[in-house]
Amino acid sequence: MKKNHMKHFDLDLYQETLPNGLLINVIPKSGNNIYATFVTKYGSFDNCLIPHGKKNIYEAPMGVAHFLEHKVFEQKDGEDPFAFYTKNGADANASTSYLRTSYLFSGPSYVEENLEYLLDFVQDPYFTDENVEKEKGIIEQEIKMYEDIPYWKLYEKNLFNTFFNHPLRYPIAGTVESISKITKEDLYTCYDTFYHPSNMFLTVVGNVDPKVIIDCVKKNQAKKTYEKRDPVIRREIEEPDEVFQVQEEITGEVEIPKLSITYKINAEGKDINRLKKYLSFLFDLRLGSTSLLNERLKKENAITGTFGIDILEAGNHVICMVSVDSKKPEYVLKEVEEEMKNQTITEEELTRKKKTLKSACIYQSDSVYSICEHVNNQLLHYGEIILDEYEWIDSFNEKEAEAFLSTISFKNHSAMILNRK
Repeated sequence: MKKNHMKHFDLDLYQETLPNGLLINVIPKSGNNIYATFVTKYGSFDNCLIPHGKKNIYEAPMGVAHFLEHKVFEQKDGEDPFAFYTKNGADANASTSYLRTSYLFSGPSYVEENLEYLLDFVQDPYFTDENVEKEKGIIEQEIKMYEDIPYWKLYEKNLFNTFFNHPLRYPIAGTVESISKITKEDLYTCYDTFYHPSNMFLTVVGNVDPKVIIDCVKKNQAKKTYEKRDPVIRREIEEPDEVFQVQEEITGEVEIPKLSITYKINAEGKDINRLKKYLSFLFDLRLGSTSLLNERLKKENAITGTFGIDILEAGNHVICMVSVDSKKPEYVLKEVEEEMKNQTITEEELTRKKKTLKSACIYQSDSVYSICEHVNNQLLHYGEIILDEYEWIDSFNEKEAEAFLSTISFKNHSAMILNRK
């Protein structure tokens, strides 16, 4: 068991990698609650792969990762994991993103029992032709529900118009057509490939004894047989710099029109994680809640609220998504395009943003959930946990910002306007 200190949280991190490849992270923190996540590095991006033991590329139907999230809760003995956790005074949940699928519980007591159950139900899948077919109707309703949410509709349609080939083009849950093609064999193929302990990690944060937690996991995993695995082989997606469609207008059930703009930036040969951070600084400075443009557009009654900003990685590209409610979407689109021609960050602006990031670390340190998500995100994006976030934040500088931002282009972007029916 290795112990390190996370300076920015003023908390200790205990880690151990088991012989089967499972990485365990334990962060003791005083308080009443405990938050645990069991994560596989498998999300909706991973639809093209070479399955374990095979040589040829396998292309899974869109939505398999999310479908698996649902079906992993299906137990052969018929027990409902949600009922188990409720009985033990805990909450349980799961989620699928572009990069991962997470299973979790939170609660103040029965920690070892809850933890063992989490490991057991996730690692013991039970798929049949019947229960797979039954789930399709449930997920179809979920897909249609999201299609009725204006911002979600705008978000997904904008991504579709941004890409030609990358899986980010499609919804995490797939489409009604794609999930209709999912079979029991698809689920087992993807499960066997991505749900091996060597492609997973466990994070536990809260009022726990690290040795007790790690020993509990060791004993649980020792009862199971997992052969040694090489890393999962994923197919690289060839994606052009241009967007699929430059602009489109659609209608929906909205009172105020909505605007979404997605900038598609070639990041090949660059440190994508640092580029993403500089881009987040830049977009926040130009369009964030305290930006001059945001204040001016509010005074002009051109926007309501503030711009939402989302930065995503997609292979050799970084995607910067901007969205806002606007009574004058065409006008706001032109103003944003003009504003983003300024691709410089001054030392003064950078210093202000770095202080904001450090404040966020202090805020996160109060929440077991935020600490856990912070650790999980770093493992997914960086492959390791940054032990001194303050030092990492301080490493960003004006010279490097100029070197990154002066070599990228904002010319490739797709705009989507959602008007009232």
